Amino acid sequence: MNENIAFLELKYGNIYGGYPNFYAISEIALLVFERGSNKIFLESWINQANVDIVDVYAETDELGHTVRRVREVLNMRSNRRFKYEEDFRLDDRDLQYAFKNLRSTKSAVRNFLLKNLRKYRFEDMIVFDGRRDIFLCERSGVNFEYTNIIDIQKDLNRETDYLFSLNKLAKVINFNTDRSYLRSNNQEYWLHPIAARQIIPGTAAFDAARLLMVYNEYTEFHDDFLIKAAILLNKIQKRKAEEKAAEEAQGGKAKEEE
Repeated sequence: MNENIAFLELKYGNIYGGYPNFYAISEIALLVFERGSNKIFLESWINQANVDIVDVYAETDELGHTVRRVREVLNMRSNRRFKYEEDFRLDDRDLQYAFKNLRSTKSAVRNFLLKNLRKYRFEDMIVFDGRRDIFLCERSGVNFEYTNIIDIQKDLNRETDYLFSLNKLAKVINFNTDRSYLRSNNQEYWLHPIAARQIIPGTAAFDAARLLMVYNEYTEFHDDFLIKAAILLNKIQKRKAEEKAAEEAQGGKAKEEE
């Protein structure tokens, strides 16, 4: 018997120049995986409000380790990006205009998620560091009372005592996609062209696809997953030690030259 399991990913950011604790959702991806048939269904929602938000993302090395965090300004309607200025502030009139433009977002998010909760009828929904994602959906009027929400980052943290990022875990499982298939160390799933078109790096849909593969590797190939995770962490720690030694050597050399 086929059984659906869902994966939820959101993109969101502060209004540029607005309150630091007010977040606007820019994208939602709900990926549904049908166990038994291995079919993948992907539903996406993109906010078209004419509002500038702060987009924060990590630049990583080949091990998935964050080398720096980048802040950019994204206009959700045009998808254009601008330079982020730390001291920029909106005046009250412009801030109220941004709130007005976001007013319809609440009902759009609610309608998108409720429609797909009814359509796919899943019990388990997987998130990754999803506390704020769930809060933002619930603030829009979505009730997850009958949904079993599993935060895989928390489960992994309890088991490994390490707070993995999704970028690192994608390296652990050797995630890749060629727009026809999703692949990892032990899995390969065909993508319908409608789903494949949505899976673009940097999007919520791309993260949902990575989350699916990470979750299935973790649950179905558990021992292999943990071994490869330990190997990656050892490589990261070794690189950190090498970099520290190089910095100390450079510092010692500079002292000698003084």
